[in-house]
Amino acid sequence: MRPATRTAENALVPTGDGNPPDLRSQTTNALSRLARDEPGASDDLLALVYDELRRMARSQLAKMRAGQTLQATSLVHEAWIRLGAGENQDWDGRAHFFGAAARAMRNILLDRVRARGRLKRGGGAEAAELHTGIADDGAGLDVDILALDEALQQLEVAHAQPAKIVSLRYFAGLTVAEVAEVLGTSKRSVERDWHFARTWLRRQLGDAANG
Repeated sequence: MRPATRTAENALVPTGDGNPPDLRSQTTNALSRLARDEPGASDDLLALVYDELRRMARSQLAKMRAGQTLQATSLVHEAWIRLGAGENQDWDGRAHFFGAAARAMRNILLDRVRARGRLKRGGGAEAAELHTGIADDGAGLDVDILALDEALQQLEVAHAQPAKIVSLRYFAGLTVAEVAEVLGTSKRSVERDWHFARTWLRRQLGDAANG
């Protein structure tokens, strides 16, 4: 399935006020049509979100250290398949959709890391590193991607709301305002939980590294 060609000026970017209102409304409309299982809704949705999905894919791949061979286009296509190829999904708005897409991409990368680890088991395979600003003050931190995923799973169990915010803010690239909208809460609450999640993950990853 190939989406319609779109120019860089029309690329869909989920950055609040910077995202053209017509594209936001078109995407929301396509998601509603998809939920109603209307013919052509899946193709229309893919055409609208394809550029943004590629941006998300490039962003996630850029955080990976050397050794990652997956290309952004392939990651988008795999994520689209994991999302059900857009088939009759009841997405609760565009932020929900992009959050799910980001999680699908993250899981694809995790599966590839685990598969590479199984192939190299016993051969001194190095941990796959991820350069991330989630758990620090913005300078960037090199962490084992599997250790980060384990920490995120623990965060989801212990503190579900902050974990959702990590997924939407870091992996989907949504703004504080967009996260507040999709979660039905205030921007102040999102900022507080985002700070808490980063502090919690920094401590958890530090303990893992020292243990």
